[in-house]
Amino acid sequence: MVSSLMDRSDYPTLQETVYLNQASLGLIGSPAVDAMHDLLDRVARHGNVHMSDEEEVAFLDGLRERAARLLAVEGSRIAILSSASELLGQAPFLLSPPAGSKVIAVASDFPAITRPWLRLAARGECLVEFVEDRPESDLTADLVARIDGRTSVVAVGWVQYATGTVIDVPRLRAATEEAGVRLVLDATQGAGAIRSDAGAWRADLVVSSGYKWLGGHGGVAIGALAPGVVAQTPPLPGWMGAPLPFAFDATRMPLAEGARRFTQSTMSYVSVVGLTTAVDQLLATGLDRIEHHARRLRDLLLDAVEDRGWQPFRHRRNPAAASHIVSLARPDAPFGGVVTRLRDEGIVCSARGGRLRVSLAPYNDEGDIAALAAALA
Repeated sequence: MVSSLMDRSDYPTLQETVYLNQASLGLIGSPAVDAMHDLLDRVARHGNVHMSDEEEVAFLDGLRERAARLLAVEGSRIAILSSASELLGQAPFLLSPPAGSKVIAVASDFPAITRPWLRLAARGECLVEFVEDRPESDLTADLVARIDGRTSVVAVGWVQYATGTVIDVPRLRAATEEAGVRLVLDATQGAGAIRSDAGAWRADLVVSSGYKWLGGHGGVAIGALAPGVVAQTPPLPGWMGAPLPFAFDATRMPLAEGARRFTQSTMSYVSVVGLTTAVDQLLATGLDRIEHHARRLRDLLLDAVEDRGWQPFRHRRNPAAASHIVSLARPDAPFGGVVTRLRDEGIVCSARGGRLRVSLAPYNDEGDIAALAAALA
């Protein structure tokens, strides 16, 4: 029997729903919810009575320390943001690709990764070339094969949100470094579900939303910036990125040391404390255990549905197949209405790329897989 890694009673939704959708809007556990309620009731609703200016400036330090451990980088390289899109949108201006150079992306990737580069291309400042994520092909090898003397940037999701394809980041980074190409990674669909090592990856930018696999709520994200990027002036500097934010001076633009300078303004502090608590729980559980748990559930699921015609986007033994995101389809049957029918039966998944996307989180157990398999029979 594969039991959950986390106490299912901390997720009241599971009492009435089989939830297999953490890759979309993730469930938030009671410890994080309690921390958010506590901050709202004890501090936030009272204005500055229980939070001084100095305490507000230091408020992000706890999350920064946890994010540094999670992403395996120095704390000085961690930026706290209001969303992953906030940093991804600045990437073209931080990396400043030469005019007419080529940016490589994945055609089915999350739009927040590609649209800033498409905007730059629309201004005639770069070209965007797309690679297809195909089940019969090695996506990492296909990306590497597109790198040439005109390439300036590769911008890609570490784990593809629709298919669960995992990019071999060390292999991709070796190729980009050899060619002098910058690398932007959106780790949103991997961070918190599998072990990440942004320090060893040496990417220029790594960013993750906080409200999916990290177990937080919307309104906060984390990023790991390369030393050369950290030293730059943010394209969109805010008042909170100053060394002393409350030493207001509208005539100057002082910048804090390290990635603190990329924090723009007051953000959802309730979400910050919730994410800090959630990341603590992930670190205590262990990312290796979390990944192994998802792999066991994935194997149970595929054992149950493959002989009924449901096929994963990539074979389970393919090293590029994520264990926590399983993309299923039946070649001999139309897909339309499957997600709605599952929801009617109390099972929540997503439709992505014309396939059924199943998320396998630490709170899921063998019973959830059995319910889904029975519904797909």
